[in-house]
Amino acid sequence: MFVVQQHQNRTLSWWYQERSNIDLEPTYQRQGRLWSDADRAFLIDSILNEFDIPKIYVADFTYINTPLNAKKKRYSIIDGRQRFESVFDFFDGNLVLNQDFEYTKDPSLRLGGLGYVDLQNNHPEIARVFDNSNLTIMSVITDEEPKINELFIRLNRSKPLTGSEVRNAMLGIVPELIRKLAQHVFYQTRIRFQTRRGQALNSAAKMLLIEYGNKLTDTKKISLDNLVVEGRKKQNRQALKDAFSKVFQILDIMAGIFIKKDPLLRSQGPIPLYYWLVRSEPGRNKKMIREFLVHFEQARAQNRDLLRIDFDISEEGFTQRLKEIDQTLALYDLYDRSTNDQQSLEGRSSILQEHLRGYLKLGKRF
Repeated sequence: MFVVQQHQNRTLSWWYQERSNIDLEPTYQRQGRLWSDADRAFLIDSILNEFDIPKIYVADFTYINTPLNAKKKRYSIIDGRQRFESVFDFFDGNLVLNQDFEYTKDPSLRLGGLGYVDLQNNHPEIARVFDNSNLTIMSVITDEEPKINELFIRLNRSKPLTGSEVRNAMLGIVPELIRKLAQHVFYQTRIRFQTRRGQALNSAAKMLLIEYGNKLTDTKKISLDNLVVEGRKKQNRQALKDAFSKVFQILDIMAGIFIKKDPLLRSQGPIPLYYWLVRSEPGRNKKMIREFLVHFEQARAQNRDLLRIDFDISEEGFTQRLKEIDQTLALYDLYDRSTNDQQSLEGRSSILQEHLRGYLKLGKRF
């Protein structure tokens, strides 16, 4: 069953009262709060000035009893989460009009910077305009999860969805396993990079891919997408579950190695390398591993300084500088330009482990 029809006209105030019955976080959805405050306020501007707003699509469970409604709510958002969140935030007082807001029906009014309560208290007629506005809501009536996922992808085809966001909406065991890994305390507390566009999902997918293949491998988009496809084959399910368990165990160790919002984890790039290093050194002292990585990054920075061109340096000084340059660290930086390439991962991992052996043998020197 798959029916798409326009929902009965309801005001924004009605949807606001209904908000507890709307699932804004189904598994296929992008993360919320992606819009800037200015963009969210511009939506409120458009509503107050009666501009047309794109349709919102919701899975409507008021017509059908289906296992898809796991949270037992009346509606589940398919497309329009940012719009609903902006409207609800304005009602809640967590969003105000942009300073340059102009009410086209009466440009003489100075409403910039005002919130919903301000409008109620000082301009109740304008607050009522917002209360009584209607958005076009499309009800999607179905008991087929693939149809909902496909609709989400199709509706967002012209939008800049990231690879991880698209994979998250795909079917099979792999997106579910990736979501569980991305909820690990390592990704929730240790990483320093942004996760609003599925970056944690993307990184977790790479760990699962590497563990499933039992080797460092190409972690580009096509390889991660192929992993999802592999997960749909019944014969691969147990191997993927086993890989998931191993990744979870290694992430437990990594959560004990890295500190909260660790500067070493300011980007996704080195995480597969750190994963493989920890995996290869399961009994190694946790404190020592982080100390080594800090010194390794410091050595890379110093080596890059030596490689910088200095037109004022003497010939003797230039010769001495060449002797001081660590060629393996220079090669590491060269490999680092192709973060997801298999050869790059293997090359950097080899250099990292070589320096770890030197660190253990000679102490804090490379």
